[in-house]
Amino acid sequence: MHPLEFTDANFADEVEKSDIPVLIDFWAVWCGPCRMIAPIVEELAGEYEGKAKIGKVDVDNNPGIAGKFGIRSIPTLLIFKGGKVVDQIVGAVPKGSIVDKLNSHI
Repeated sequence: MHPLEFTDANFADEVEKSDIPVLIDFWAVWCGPCRMIAPIVEELAGEYEGKAKIGKVDVDNNPGIAGKFGIRSIPTLLIFKGGKVVDQIVGAVPKGSIVDKLNSHI
């Protein structure tokens, strides 16, 4: 399963109104460290199907979302629960670090 693609247009419905936790990878095509964690985000999308939504936001194409949440460096991963940010991870980190944080909100 591929990660969902969150955009300025679908963000409110897909993330803020979600009844399960949402992990979002804020990334850009030109970002080297973003490419390092992309395969991890893909794996998580399959592993957490039904338990959490896993998706990505291209900061170049969706500046509204990136600005709203103060994304200054990428990759940044935000975890939402009940429509609010409950955790964040900045930088390329090992899969175990992401799993531990995500599991604490499920």
